[in-house]
Amino acid sequence: MSSALLEQLIEAFRVLPGVGQKSAQRMAYHVLERERAGGQRLSGALAEAIEKVGHCSRCRDFSETEVCATCASAARDAHLLCAVESPADRLAIEQATGYRGLYFVLQGRLSPLDGIGPRELGLDSLGARLAEGEIQELIIATNPTVEGEATAHYLAQLARQHGVRPSRLAHGVPLGGELEYVDRGTLSHAFGSRSEMGP
Repeated sequence: MSSALLEQLIEAFRVLPGVGQKSAQRMAYHVLERERAGGQRLSGALAEAIEKVGHCSRCRDFSETEVCATCASAARDAHLLCAVESPADRLAIEQATGYRGLYFVLQGRLSPLDGIGPRELGLDSLGARLAEGEIQELIIATNPTVEGEATAHYLAQLARQHGVRPSRLAHGVPLGGELEYVDRGTLSHAFGSRSEMGP
């Protein structure tokens, strides 16, 4: 007969994305058999993060303070604002590029069928920030999905309403990629959004 506490632990692991019944069971058994100390650390870190990590009042990224370190930094370029769908996207841009501007984390993308509209993405807050007059360019870095493109279009309109220049991340053939191996949607988008080459 299975333990009620064990079943509860397995169900708790299933809250994680991509974790099904078997994976959750493996994790629970592993923690109980070999990693009780690690499980205690995980439990403590999780409880503390849930209690203390909120959202930055300026960019909506995860933060333990009212305003995150990026928004509070005088070294960032306050004329550039990059809109991303998630904190993971912000981190990817920060780690892979030399971007030194500020961010706005949407925490999702427009999806009316899922009940996610402009209010859920904090676009009223973004509009107020654009209206302050300091931002000159809104870099739209939403993902190239149907919802991401719809969100990008909405953001571009919002930027123009406030006299801010919208720009969009280029999407297409990856550097080092070979055309025959690139999927049709990506190749079609890259071909359609080609630009003139300099001398």
